Amino acid sequence: MVRDARLESSLDLPVDPPRAGESKQAWVYRQIRERILRGVLPSGGRLPSTRDLAARWHVARSTVEAAYDQLRGEGYTAGAVGSGTYVAAVIPDNFFRHGLPGDDGAASGPGAAAAPDRARAAAGGQAAGAADPSAPAPRRDASSFMARSADASLFPMETWRKGLMASARRVTPAQLAHEDPLGWYPLREQIARYLGAARGIACDAGQVVVLTGIRDGLDLSARLLLTPRDKVLVEDPGYLNAEPLFSQYTRRIVPIAIDEHGFSVARARRQRGARLAHVTPAHQSPTGVTMPVSRRLELLDWAAQTGCWILDDDYDSEFGYDGAPLAALKSLDGADRVIHFGSFNKTLFNALRIGYAVVPRSLAPAFARALYVTGRSCSVIEQMTLATFLEDGGFARHVRKARSVYAGRRDRVMAMLRETSGAAPLRVSGEQTGFHLVWWPPSGFDVAALLTRAREWGVGIQPVADFCRRVSWPQGVVIGYSARQDADLDRLEALLREAMPR
Repeated sequence: MVRDARLESSLDLPVDPPRAGESKQAWVYRQIRERILRGVLPSGGRLPSTRDLAARWHVARSTVEAAYDQLRGEGYTAGAVGSGTYVAAVIPDNFFRHGLPGDDGAASGPGAAAAPDRARAAAGGQAAGAADPSAPAPRRDASSFMARSADASLFPMETWRKGLMASARRVTPAQLAHEDPLGWYPLREQIARYLGAARGIACDAGQVVVLTGIRDGLDLSARLLLTPRDKVLVEDPGYLNAEPLFSQYTRRIVPIAIDEHGFSVARARRQRGARLAHVTPAHQSPTGVTMPVSRRLELLDWAAQTGCWILDDDYDSEFGYDGAPLAALKSLDGADRVIHFGSFNKTLFNALRIGYAVVPRSLAPAFARALYVTGRSCSVIEQMTLATFLEDGGFARHVRKARSVYAGRRDRVMAMLRETSGAAPLRVSGEQTGFHLVWWPPSGFDVAALLTRAREWGVGIQPVADFCRRVSWPQGVVIGYSARQDADLDRLEALLREAMPR
């Protein structure tokens, strides 16, 4: 009871006023989250009932319930309304030495469900021998990647065309002749505002770097930060292009087997001298696991202790279907060890070729020099158009529309998989966010025959094994749905029906 009393009294402390534009739910969520991260609310302590806190803070009970649901979904708390809500996040001790990083209270929401039991068991298994960095990448069906990307047919091209014309009319000769290597400054301002609101990242234009995409950013980071003696850690299974990119600068690339929470910090600690770690915490590629808050803080604590740079590949987090995503890893980065990457190629259309990075302020001059030397840049007219698209709300409207369409396609694929699984429980991971999910077929299902038939029919699906380096995983199937039109979904449905056990 002493612990509960201390916890409840901490919520009687003066609260910060709501910030401009901040909803009451986001305000309640922020007050509690900040106290958890500062250690004011101890792990295991019980929060007040929603009724008591609503009366205490003069807000509707439903507002507090929604904030509690959000905190519980993100892993900060455990329990349920009616049975008590408790602080659950485990905060590494070293986090407190850095202080709480800037936080704008942006809404974020429920995380992913845990990975399937088979994934949990397989993540610890290691196959003998390391992958050869010089070996060719596995053959990949191009249609697989089309289905795991934005659907360009949804993009408001007429609006974009008018924006391009307006930008071309107002651009000056001086702007055409003297580009900033970090990118068009007004676009960088808009990206910083967007990331503050949507991803919880407190940054300014001086930390934003405009790139041609995430791969560009990973390559540039490796060019700047690696020597041939340095070690790079990558997820296993993980993003297929990471190893080829990093192997240009070092051959010491170490696959780290993921577990049910994503990148394993415990396994990373066994590697001495790691200089970079590439992670996909929002929607692990390919399994779709969302890294919980406790693991994120453990990862940041390890990076601060070892001096390792964390490359946060935030490739598809804008598309959350069961609630808003967790705030980005960078939002918790008190030691400034995270470089955050995102891409408008994923949210708008592939051929745009505009992405971005948020870099520690100390690295911005080095990125500027590298961009100048390599001559990498995006069209200033397209950057101007994108800045306006962000500023006037066109981007937000498009993402809302696309999210709704993609959610419908996700739901249809889920219904197909339920039918295909028959009496067996449906096992999927990563379905809560992004462009793809992983289906873990029931025991006895002939996955090899399914994949062979899919190639014959031109239906782009992939085995999880294609993404593995050292680990040996069970037969999961990566299914992209975001860019599948109705005819594509019809073919997928027919394929799955044919593959059903008789």
